[in-house]
Parts: sequence; C-alpha cells; structure tokens
Amino acid sequence: MLVIFGFRTKTEVLRWVALVCRVCGAGGRMLLLRDVTKFSLFFIPLFPIRVRYAVECQNPACRARPKISAAEADGLRAPAGS
Repeated sequence: MLVIFGFRTKTEVLRWVALVCRVCGAGGRMLLLRDVTKFSLFFIPLFPIRVRYAVECQNPACRARPKISAAEADGLRAPAGS
C-alpha cells in the first residue's frame, strides 16, 4: 500500500497595518500575514500543524518579513477604535 503525505504552507493576507519596520526603520503601511502549515494526506489538507504571523515591509529596498507573536498579531487585527 502506498501512502502519500506531506505538509503545505499557505500565506493569508489579513490586513494592512501602519507600523515602523524593525529592519530598515521606514514607517508606513505593512502587510499583516498569517502562514498556516497543514498536514496533507493524498494531497488533501487535513488539519493545521503550525500557525505563524509576520509583517511584510513594503519598502522596495527592504521587503523584510519579520515574524511576530500571536498576541502582537491579535493586537494589530483589532479595530483601531477598540
């Protein structure tokens, strides 16, 4: 019997946030991203294994993508008025 399994990571764009880049120091809009890695069996994604958050700098010279904690991401996802 042949069993085909593996892992696949998909990146989801959550929203635009106004931050200062930790790498280049440029201020402005950055993308808040969520990377979800799922276990796949016979090319069917079954359940998530790992979830990571990152912000992506939109400065063309930088394009850094530092990782952030889930708590930081939750704070950035909350509406500005709350």
